[in-house]
Amino acid sequence: MGDLLLVRHGETEWSVSGQHTSWTDLPLTEHGEEQAKSLAPLLSSRTFALALTSPLGRARRTAELGGVLGALPCDDLHEWDYGGYEGVTTADIHRTRPDWYLWTDGVPPGPPGHPGESPAEVGRRADRVLARVAEALPDGDVVLVAHAHFLRVLTARRLGLPPAEGRLFQLATGTMSRLSTEHGRPVIAEWNVRA
Repeated sequence: MGDLLLVRHGETEWSVSGQHTSWTDLPLTEHGEEQAKSLAPLLSSRTFALALTSPLGRARRTAELGGVLGALPCDDLHEWDYGGYEGVTTADIHRTRPDWYLWTDGVPPGPPGHPGESPAEVGRRADRVLARVAEALPDGDVVLVAHAHFLRVLTARRLGLPPAEGRLFQLATGTMSRLSTEHGRPVIAEWNVRA
């Protein structure tokens, strides 16, 4: 049985400013490119039974620079749809909704095609990804290159927790985390690892 490696894409302008970024396809900053390259020693020597990436450029570029070859795009690895909060910081949201918390309140609808998602909706996408991962793990390690909030929800689901418990797992840009098993049960083996 292989391990599940989770890679958060490198830094973007909005990850620095704290703006919620789902469908806005920002490129990596220069520092983000360096973060992605620094993942190569952790990833490029591995052979993966399955390598998947979010369809967004910042994740695909991170996979490429990190040495994850042949990663397939997977729409379900897209970041949480922040709806009307796309490009808005938590501090700005708190000016009108001081008690707002993404993990319990979700987001308001955004423009056409971006209705926003609740934690449960993101959890359903994570469950679909985990079902696909489960088919490949008997053959070796699997790597997913994606986004912070989505990977946090996926981690919660892998550990048997409700989607909103992703709130417990802070995830930095340009890092790798590893979910493994102990006595046949999923565990966190490494978190926020940098080379």
